[in-house]
Amino acid sequence: MSWLLNLYETYESNADQVGKIEFKHNGNEFTLLPISHTTQTAHIEVQITEDGEFHSASIVDGADAITVIPCTEDSASRSGTKIAPYPLHDKLSYVAGDFASYGGQIKKEEPFSYYIKQLEEWAMSPYAIPKVKSIYTYLKKGKLISDLVNEGILYLDENGKLIKKWDKKYEAVYGAKPKIFSVVSGEQESAFVRFTVYSHTNVLTNVWKDNEMYDSFISYYNGKLCDNDFCYVTGRHTPITEKHANKIRNSGDKAKLISANDKGGFTFRGRFTDSKQVATISYEVSQKAHNALKWLINRQGKIIDNRVFLVWGNNDVNVPNTNDDTYDLYSLDFLRETPEKTERISYTNKEFANEFEKAIEGYRSNLSIESNVNIMILDSATTGRMAVLYYRNLNAEEYLKRLVNWHSTCVWRHTYRKDREGKRVTFIGTPATKDIAFAAYGPTANDKVVKGLMERILPCVIDQREIPEDITKSAFYRASNPVGIERWEWEKTLSIACALINKKEGYTVSLDKENNDRDYLFGRLLAIADVLERSALGPDENRSTNAIRFMNSFSKHPERTWKTIQASLQPYQMRLGKKGQYFSMLIDEVASRINLEDFNNKPLSGKYLLGFYSQRHELYQKHEKNTNEGENQE
Repeated sequence: MSWLLNLYETYESNADQVGKIEFKHNGNEFTLLPISHTTQTAHIEVQITEDGEFHSASIVDGADAITVIPCTEDSASRSGTKIAPYPLHDKLSYVAGDFASYGGQIKKEEPFSYYIKQLEEWAMSPYAIPKVKSIYTYLKKGKLISDLVNEGILYLDENGKLIKKWDKKYEAVYGAKPKIFSVVSGEQESAFVRFTVYSHTNVLTNVWKDNEMYDSFISYYNGKLCDNDFCYVTGRHTPITEKHANKIRNSGDKAKLISANDKGGFTFRGRFTDSKQVATISYEVSQKAHNALKWLINRQGKIIDNRVFLVWGNNDVNVPNTNDDTYDLYSLDFLRETPEKTERISYTNKEFANEFEKAIEGYRSNLSIESNVNIMILDSATTGRMAVLYYRNLNAEEYLKRLVNWHSTCVWRHTYRKDREGKRVTFIGTPATKDIAFAAYGPTANDKVVKGLMERILPCVIDQREIPEDITKSAFYRASNPVGIERWEWEKTLSIACALINKKEGYTVSLDKENNDRDYLFGRLLAIADVLERSALGPDENRSTNAIRFMNSFSKHPERTWKTIQASLQPYQMRLGKKGQYFSMLIDEVASRINLEDFNNKPLSGKYLLGFYSQRHELYQKHEKNTNEGENQE
């Protein structure tokens, strides 16, 4: 119940955001829903005058189609042939009194009679506002489809019935295919209709964005709730519910987190005769917790193959995410430092940790002592059931400590990111978990593989566990085989593999010239050979060097492969002249550090990649420095 309580408290802390429209990166709208409300995708918008007369109608398409609508417990969970009308906006079969007259299929009873009776109760209640009464006054006349046909929204066949499916024979009558057949996936009669009120004298807020409408229905519906019982979340005796919300990940999501409607199956496992014997949850808690969860997912959740990764704070929902890389965290508005800061610091883990700690200090100082951070993973195995795969609630201070530890230990130098202007940037830090997945399994890895790895990495961040060995090995093997992948992809894989390996080894990103580890020294030799040949080839030659071509073989049989690589270097050493002598002396110096008994064909560990990267980076840095000094002298 802790996740429900924390979601409920999050809703209470952000009550001022209820009904405020926000936008996703793709332009779609979302909001923190009021209780007793849900969302639906509307296809037709009907405007009613304040006197209850039809004014106009239009087809709704695109991002504007998502509509906040009032709902009851029954309508929110209706399915199949069950008649359970929404209180205001609904499908044609519910809201059109002349539905049957135009060929609409009605099973058993007419849905409109249930709909209009329910709407009448609201419109006649003391909580109703003029907009509700205007819409009710129009709809009780039962001529919605007639008006929509006259408006050119709906279309009839030769028998005066709604066209079931568009056919080319109708082009002779109506011309090109009408928009309604493109917007609605099924037949015309399945179109969802939303209503608003039009005024000749005043500018009125659309019904589905009107706070007064929200409050009107909430007050009306709360007065109808009377099944009081003990709420296991809040500990209070309040109206409870057994019907909980769906549409958690999107407006078409049917999976529920809480459900107990399978009395003939294995829901109760023979322990209980009624779902209330398990636990009871109040209607208010269920509504607010689920609405807060929907809002958070839209706002900051990451969805991979329908698996939701979500991090939020009870008081301040803006929390550094466990899945982001260090560059993204530096870019957050509530962090004071910038990505460029990482280029000016030393490449030691301790100093980087201090810099990252300073960057996050501004956020920490604004937190209250009671601030908590929630980490949650959600997924569904079927279309109707969703599960919490992972949930942790931590004090914000402790969470930030663990985040700093992760970004200070699984660290390396990366060059694969781009800024907002599309320019490539370099940053020191930790890769994003999604990039770790691509480094381990390739950029074509499907979403099922990616989401599985992201879930496995999460305990490494939150619980400070070791990175699973198979993930590190997979990235190591791909980084050791540069010939099999494109250059840019290999460079990205190499730096990420170094970060994963360094999480365990704790090496510095800068070259450690005093490190006499056998594997580290072999990596340095390979880097020198690579830079030597690349320097001799010149900027116009793009082929791989012998060091890169033999890298996979070198990682498995270093002593034998090194003989081949060194023999291939002789013509390039001669071409470089004095510069070649420098590389030769460096090779001799590094090789002399390897003990004689260690110069063998024992396969290399991941440490050789660390030595390779650091040595290669230092050589290129020296080359750039010498080039710049030469240009300045000129």
